[in-house]
Amino acid sequence: MALRWYSTVVDAADHHGLARWWAESLEWDVAVDTDAEAIVVPPWASQFTEILDFHHVPPGLVFVPADQSKTHKNRLHLDLAPSTDDDRDGEIARLVERGARVIDVGQPADASWTILADPEGNEFCVLSSRSR
Repeated sequence: MALRWYSTVVDAADHHGLARWWAESLEWDVAVDTDAEAIVVPPWASQFTEILDFHHVPPGLVFVPADQSKTHKNRLHLDLAPSTDDDRDGEIARLVERGARVIDVGQPADASWTILADPEGNEFCVLSSRSR
């Protein structure tokens, strides 16, 4: 029996706000929003939860309150990839307009990805466009 990747947990100063930011950025849903956690899932996850085997249900993002602020580069980050049908630069501009920042963590000048930080400073990458 294999384990299932269930979720990725993100500590946040404002877990409600950061969950909403990610939900809107990914066009996902906030499935749970309590004082203890806010859970963000793909909009199609709920319909498949009932019909897919447990091991095939997609993971979500869980935001939990943190007492301390982020002080170092993430050791784990999300990679987001637009489809070849999408406007990659337009998506980056949309994220920046929503409060993300383009940052430099020492990536090569000719990198095929762009590194951004969400409103609380968590790094993530927008990769070059991908096909199926």
